[in-house]
Amino acid sequence: MDATLAFPLLVGLIGVALFFDFLNGLHDAANSIATIVSTRVLRPQYAVFWAAFFNFIAFLFFGLHVAETIGRGIVSADIVTPQVVFAALVGAISWNIITWHYGIPSSSSHALIGGLVGGAVAKAGSVAIVWTGLLKTVAAIVLSPLTGFILALLLILLVSWLFVRQTPFAVDSTFRVMQFVSASLYSLGHGGNDAQKTMGIIAVLLYSQGMLGGEFHVPFWVVITCQAMLALGTLFGGWRIVHTMGSKITRLNPMQGFCAETGGAITLFAATWMGIPVSTTHTITGAIVGVGAARRVSAVRWGIAGSIVIAWVITMPATALIAAVVYWLTGIFA
Repeated sequence: MDATLAFPLLVGLIGVALFFDFLNGLHDAANSIATIVSTRVLRPQYAVFWAAFFNFIAFLFFGLHVAETIGRGIVSADIVTPQVVFAALVGAISWNIITWHYGIPSSSSHALIGGLVGGAVAKAGSVAIVWTGLLKTVAAIVLSPLTGFILALLLILLVSWLFVRQTPFAVDSTFRVMQFVSASLYSLGHGGNDAQKTMGIIAVLLYSQGMLGGEFHVPFWVVITCQAMLALGTLFGGWRIVHTMGSKITRLNPMQGFCAETGGAITLFAATWMGIPVSTTHTITGAIVGVGAARRVSAVRWGIAGSIVIAWVITMPATALIAAVVYWLTGIFA
């Protein structure tokens, strides 16, 4: 694949990136709606519309710090070529389809980052990696679910203390309403962090083709298109993963759902403002485990949680390997 693409090929590669964005929404829809569906506050068909709306409008509330990190903070923007971008996208899309098929809530974010690293290293070796950005992202694999876990645990202890004199019916009724707020916040955080990852990929692709005037930035049309594709993917939902997130890890009531979503949303907001591309899947899983553990340790199905953690650990190496192979193959046939 040539370093400079003909316009139709450039459009096609942008289309592949947007397809990844769509799959990201499809794959991660469960992150936004699993708790509100499992607590029966909203039916699935209404929940996806609710989540998609807040996914789309997220660009109104956040800067583009995560897009900047993806575009030039993981690997050097100067060594990125269309071949590297293509390899990264194929690696991430392949992994998303595999984990979606088996209902495994893996990270679309880390799939994309792993693919980008694999393609870049296949092209230029380890010198291509921006180690500060990559290590910050790798650290977030541990810190984002841990933060979600701690915040959700603290929230449920606080809420339980505040509502200790209320009847179970009154608490349930209150948090059925409050879950609309928490689900909105989480969907906003999801849209703010995840859509920016595809923005960064498209922006660095345009930069590699000299279409950004020599200075890396994210054009507004890229922002709107990526937010729309993520929202569209959410509309189609990821029901296999909704089931895992909403009921297999632990059973939730509306109060627990509110605490999990709010703890996750706070984590996502902070990460997005700091420009850290975190996994919404990791974050909400940690929060759900936190509220389950607050009830009792045995309330969490630790076997399921353990298999999810294994998927987290192998995501980046697996997608990096796939991307490196794809880069090598495209080099042969280019």
